[in-house]
Amino acid sequence: MTGPGPSLPRTREEPHDQTHDQTHDQTHDQEHALTPAPEARPAARAAAIEAVEVTRSYRFGDTTVDALRGVSFTVAEGEYTAIVGPSGSGKSTLMHLLGCLDRPTSGVLRVGGRDVATLSDAELAQLRNQEIGFVFQAFQLLPRSSAMDNVALPLLYRGVKAPERRELAAAALRSVNLGHRLTHRPTQMSGGEQQRVAIARALVGSPRILLADEPTGNLDTKNGAEVMRILEELNSERGVAVVLVTHDDEVAARARRQVRVRDGLIERDTAAGGGA
Repeated sequence: MTGPGPSLPRTREEPHDQTHDQTHDQTHDQEHALTPAPEARPAARAAAIEAVEVTRSYRFGDTTVDALRGVSFTVAEGEYTAIVGPSGSGKSTLMHLLGCLDRPTSGVLRVGGRDVATLSDAELAQLRNQEIGFVFQAFQLLPRSSAMDNVALPLLYRGVKAPERRELAAAALRSVNLGHRLTHRPTQMSGGEQQRVAIARALVGSPRILLADEPTGNLDTKNGAEVMRILEELNSERGVAVVLVTHDDEVAARARRQVRVRDGLIERDTAAGGGA
């Protein structure tokens, strides 16, 4: 009989190389440590105002005056923008359009995402009341009403009940350091105090957009600086988009963005790299 064949030699198992694995792990960790993590891109902010080739013309008899001749720009939510230009440049016309006090002759203007050309007068009034706060050079306060009643006026148009109106108006006045002037009339206050009442009225309804038309024009240097400080705080702390219209380059320079208007066109926009 043939005996069993020779057995195959057993393969010796190689010992596990721990040193190799440790070196590999350390190299892997170092590669990850040296590779910077991808930066998180900030989410794009929605447009508070969007103008696309906006024009505005006025007829005077047989004459047509083109106040705006094709203006395009966007103001993002929470942005602080100054619209600056000399008298007759079209900046006041642009302010009226942005505040839904007028409609463009052509082009598209969206405020709060809504095309103003498609809205009725009542819808425009509602949009102004809910989305926009106004601050004017001449204050536009009711002379026979108290500071509290002036500030509460936008809430009256919203149908807010009297106790809540008074509470919100008082809080708005305190936020502009006028808690001691609640019952005073405009004629009993300085120009700077009247402008702060106007700012309180603009913000009492928690608007997303605040339009300020030459807000320091009737004020001395000290009161003008205080008004600018308040507007800047509203922008930085509450996230209100502030659009400031001015002919004063020093006032405009305080905004993070300047849009310069001349002859009905945007001459320069610092948000676009300073180009036309």
